[in-house]
Amino acid sequence: MPSEAAIEVQGVWKIFGEVADETFEHIRANGIGKEEALEEYNCVIGVADVSLEVSRGEIFCVMGLSGSGKSTLIRHINRLLEPTAGGIRVSGQDILSLSGNALRRYRNEHIAMVFQNFALMPHRSVLDNIATPLEIRGIPKNRRRETAERVLSMVELTGWGNKFAHELSGGMQQRVGLARAIAADSELLLMDEPFSALDPLIRRQLQNEFLELASVMNKTTVFITHDLDEAVRIGNRIAIMHSGRIVQIGTPEDIVMHPADDYVADFVAGISRLKVVHAHAVMQPLRAYERESGPLAADVPTFEEDVSLNELMHAAIESDSPIAVTDASGTRIGVITRADLLKTIVEGSDHLE
Repeated sequence: MPSEAAIEVQGVWKIFGEVADETFEHIRANGIGKEEALEEYNCVIGVADVSLEVSRGEIFCVMGLSGSGKSTLIRHINRLLEPTAGGIRVSGQDILSLSGNALRRYRNEHIAMVFQNFALMPHRSVLDNIATPLEIRGIPKNRRRETAERVLSMVELTGWGNKFAHELSGGMQQRVGLARAIAADSELLLMDEPFSALDPLIRRQLQNEFLELASVMNKTTVFITHDLDEAVRIGNRIAIMHSGRIVQIGTPEDIVMHPADDYVADFVAGISRLKVVHAHAVMQPLRAYERESGPLAADVPTFEEDVSLNELMHAAIESDSPIAVTDASGTRIGVITRADLLKTIVEGSDHLE
């Protein structure tokens, strides 16, 4: 994944209330917390000193319980909300320096958003809804329609272009919302709990479709969710928020294997490690194993270091031998025993008690 930052959020605060600026000064000077801000100043801390970077082409999930600040945070990236303090850059552009027409143009050309409530215009057809961002840019009608029809087929809604929102199911409406974002062809895609209002089966299907599209489009995506299973399936990295603050950022494997505190540990307690944890996180170094047990046989089962725990478990069922782990070049770098696999699973189950 490229390391170039597509989004840079630096020390962002958002305080809601009539005396937000005064409250912020007291927070900085006296370190007052969320409850004191509400009791003394009738202000709510929505986002508290958040800093993060999202790499170009990355799917970055932000998750937390209701009221954690995740939806508030995403609305700062396209300045639907103004921060009380801090800085935000998108593809190197300081978006806080933009105003009026310049800000609206930047949003239209560079940032697309998919909302939880679909946000379709009821008086417009499916095709016209999808083509709206292009219409705002002044793209000719024939080109708008051609793009809308192409994108409609990408989300498997061919033939529904002349229908209106009320004629579509919830899952179909969300596909239209996603198609509209794709048609805009912006480098940045913001998705605010886009699938949470849908039935579990439809939700899973749309997650799969989104992942397939993401592999083709390679868009930088910020994906908001309250569902850890969804975040693990979709995200390259995950940020977990609590009371307006980010408490941990890491890969799904990092979050599950090394929770930063009890709050994160509670979050990951119910997640299966089988598809999240990979061989490199479970293995013993090859030299350490061979010092204790002697040379590893040449014909033992062998897997690369990015293989999932699920595949390793199947291999351990079929063979009593230790498992050799190699790097991408095929060089042996580690060993996994049945005891290593069981320890990983049992440690994960401790959080369930």
